[in-house]
Amino acid sequence: MPPTAEAFEVMDRFTEELVKAGVMVAGAGLQPTAQAKRIVCDGPGRTVIDGPFAETRELVAGFSIWEVKDMDEAVAWAKRCPNPMSGRSEIEIRPFYEAADLAEFLTPEELSAPHDGTRGKLE
Repeated sequence: MPPTAEAFEVMDRFTEELVKAGVMVAGAGLQPTAQAKRIVCDGPGRTVIDGPFAETRELVAGFSIWEVKDMDEAVAWAKRCPNPMSGRSEIEIRPFYEAADLAEFLTPEELSAPHDGTRGKLE
């Protein structure tokens, strides 16, 4: 069930708090699963399944990327987040991998190399 106009206003105010605090990096709501596709990977094979997905128990409705000093700060912000749904909802917090987290898989040169954010093209 989509949130009400009032729920959007409350979320907008919270998002503005995040922006003013310099915490918000990016965020977006996601359309319903009727607009989605899933790609099932089974070994080398790939199968595309069109939404909606009747078997979904947990569903990501949106995301935001925050830049905070640690998990405690992220939890403090998340606890202030309004609940846009009238019933129960959950917020999951997950940190990004940093280069140091992957040190065992990278050479010292790869760890210290600057990254300019450019990407290759899909051929």
